[in-house]
Amino acid sequence: MKFLLTAINAKYIHSNPGVYSLKMFAESQGAAAVQGDQNLWEDGLPCVPLGAEKQEEHGPYAGVTEKTARESYSMQVEIAEYTINNQMELILEDIYRRKPDMVGISCYIWNIAYALDLVRDIHKVLPDTDIWLGGPEVSYDAPQLLAREPEVFGVMKGEGEEMFAALLECYRTLGCTVRSLGWNEQKNVAAESVADSGRLPELQDRPETARVSEISGNARVSAFWHCMSQVAGLTYHGADGIICDQPIRPVMDMSRIPFLYPSLKGFENRIVYYESSRGCPFSCSYCLSSIDKSVRFRDLKLVLPELDFFLEKRVPQVKFVDRTFNAKKSHAMAIWKHILEYDNGVTNFHFEITADLLDEEELELISRMRPGLIQLEIGVQSTNTETIRAIRRKMDLKRLRYVVERINAGKNVHQHLDLIAGLPFEDYESFGRSFNEVYSMEPEQFQLGFLKVLKGSYMHDMVEEYGLKYRGKAPYEVLSTKWLPYSDVLRLKGVEDMVEVYYNSRQFLRTLKLFEQEFESAFAMYEYMAQYYDEQHLTGLNHSRLARYEIFHDLIGQKVEPEQMGAFEDALMCDLYFRENAKSRPSFALPQAPYKEELRRMVPELRTLGIQVHAEVLRSGEVLLFDYREKDRLNHNAKLTVLGRIEA
Repeated sequence: MKFLLTAINAKYIHSNPGVYSLKMFAESQGAAAVQGDQNLWEDGLPCVPLGAEKQEEHGPYAGVTEKTARESYSMQVEIAEYTINNQMELILEDIYRRKPDMVGISCYIWNIAYALDLVRDIHKVLPDTDIWLGGPEVSYDAPQLLAREPEVFGVMKGEGEEMFAALLECYRTLGCTVRSLGWNEQKNVAAESVADSGRLPELQDRPETARVSEISGNARVSAFWHCMSQVAGLTYHGADGIICDQPIRPVMDMSRIPFLYPSLKGFENRIVYYESSRGCPFSCSYCLSSIDKSVRFRDLKLVLPELDFFLEKRVPQVKFVDRTFNAKKSHAMAIWKHILEYDNGVTNFHFEITADLLDEEELELISRMRPGLIQLEIGVQSTNTETIRAIRRKMDLKRLRYVVERINAGKNVHQHLDLIAGLPFEDYESFGRSFNEVYSMEPEQFQLGFLKVLKGSYMHDMVEEYGLKYRGKAPYEVLSTKWLPYSDVLRLKGVEDMVEVYYNSRQFLRTLKLFEQEFESAFAMYEYMAQYYDEQHLTGLNHSRLARYEIFHDLIGQKVEPEQMGAFEDALMCDLYFRENAKSRPSFALPQAPYKEELRRMVPELRTLGIQVHAEVLRSGEVLLFDYREKDRLNHNAKLTVLGRIEA
């Protein structure tokens, strides 16, 4: 029998570590036959053989067809990964050609609608296939979901490794799928007719019934339903059609999970996700991680050699999915010391941390790291003290600012800071103050998110008290609150767009610093930019990089006096050439032809180095040399040298 674990990821560069963990643990426990590398989709095209009688090329079942494997009750687990950008028709086709007996789909807020549409179509073309769902989006209302979605046979709630292995053993006992026994047509049969007598419903119209009976037998059916009733964490349609809802199972020891990457085949161009801890010590009201208070850590005797594997393979980026990586100082320090000692000069490690927990010893260690060795994601969410209390966060804002600025001073670590709009007690003006405080910390990335009212979170319980109105479909994003009307949410959406385009792109930093001086605050500047985009009907359009410079130039021209524009045009040209030796120039650029000979005199290598360097005369008369051979390892900007001045 074949269980196909399916992940629909946001982007191809992302992978789903959850499905790999389920597969690897099941194989380690003997619940599934060991297989070789999985077939992954690349470039939107299926890469599995078209035939249903595919032979396994790896593992103990080499040379055995799918049919004979099923007949011997072996449990094969395969992984299929797609993205939300793949055409559903092609995904459906690929799944159909794989001929799975069971399909499991990982569900999150950003793929749930897509996943449910896919489920309905899978059931149409593979009616005998049992379909299971798992993941945070289905773990908190599983009975209701099964009532709404009859095509789904069951839900795996919460932590899945042990549960999945136990589920495979249940299917091994049965030797076929439940739907292949006519469950779909006969689910209203009284419970005693199946569970008490152990007899299957008569299926006169199904010629394969006799074969199924031969394989499984009445005892197998009874044993299956009994086995299912013993697996904590499952919610499923029972033998009588009644939904059975088992309690969430206790958390497991992370050190029991095998390493997920025995090979990196298929991950060459992907972010590699890694998990060294689970759970979160904090109780943030908007976060599902706060529900699991059982914070536990993978044994460092396993973690450090696994990180060595990534270092030896020179993996470009390893992203830790730990919810609060530095919750335990000794654990974090051991990992940071290790990657510093064995740094290969290439691999980057991403960590989500609580910044105000970092002490001087940790900061000193971070200061010694190579530029680009690590990057830190820090959730600030708000600087409003009343809001912080309401969302049940513990944060020393003064300490957080000190830590962020201390790390910034080293110019070696990419920092990503977050704010959330729509939190309780945060109105438009309050959010503007939070914005300015975090913006002044000058992170490399500044993300403005909007509250998502997640099922299972404390925030979901406070909907009435906080006057929360949110979208009825995933991602359940806030529309308004007691303090923030929808009109203000829309204004903040515009600010978010401007921050993403102009700040987070890191392509306009010099110009932004200069333009900010024209406003009372950074927030006021982005408000102005968002308003300009809206008035000029520029919002939502896909503008080229050069067009963004032209738009920014025109936008600035609406705010400042004409005699000031020269300084802004110089700043824009610097920003343009910092990132790349652009072939096209904006309309406001100073013509360089009159200075051609002078530039060649000042930089003789211009003739031979071509696009590796660029020399630019500014309106101020300053002559700049951009050297793309020596880019900054943190921000990827060219090395800038001021060559002198000439009369412009």
